Amino acid sequence: MNFKQNEEAVSPVIGTILMVAITVILAAVIAAFVFGMSGNIQSSKTVGVSSAINADGNITVTIQGGVDLPSLTKLVYQLDGGSVNDMLQVGGTDEIKVGSQFKLEEDVRGKPLLVMGEFMDGSRAILLDKTF
Repeated sequence: MNFKQNEEAVSPVIGTILMVAITVILAAVIAAFVFGMSGNIQSSKTVGVSSAINADGNITVTIQGGVDLPSLTKLVYQLDGGSVNDMLQVGGTDEIKVGSQFKLEEDVRGKPLLVMGEFMDGSRAILLDKTF
C-alpha cells in the first residue's frame, strides 16, 4: 500500500492563527489610543453641604467641608429649571469655609432646587439636588 501524505491543511491553519493574532494586536493598539485621549476629563469635586427649610419655605445651605473646599469660589442656585443665580451669604462675608451659611430668600416648597459650586479651575459641580 502506498499512502500519500496531505500537508495542505497546515498552511491555512497557520494563516488563520496569524490573522487572529494580528486582529487582536490591532484592536489593543486602537483601544490604547482611544482610551489615552480621554486623559483630559476633569475629576469630580468633593464638597459637602446640608440644607434646612424654615416655615416660610426659605432654605439655608450650610457648608460642611470637603477636599475641594479651598478651591470653591462661589455658590449658585437654579430653582425649578429657571436661570442660575448667585446665593447670598448670611452675615455679609464673602469667605466660603466650613460652617458658612447661605440663605435663599425664595419659597422652594415643591420645586426642584440645584445648588452648584463654582471652582477656581472654572468648573461647576452640583452640590445639592433636592425637591423640598
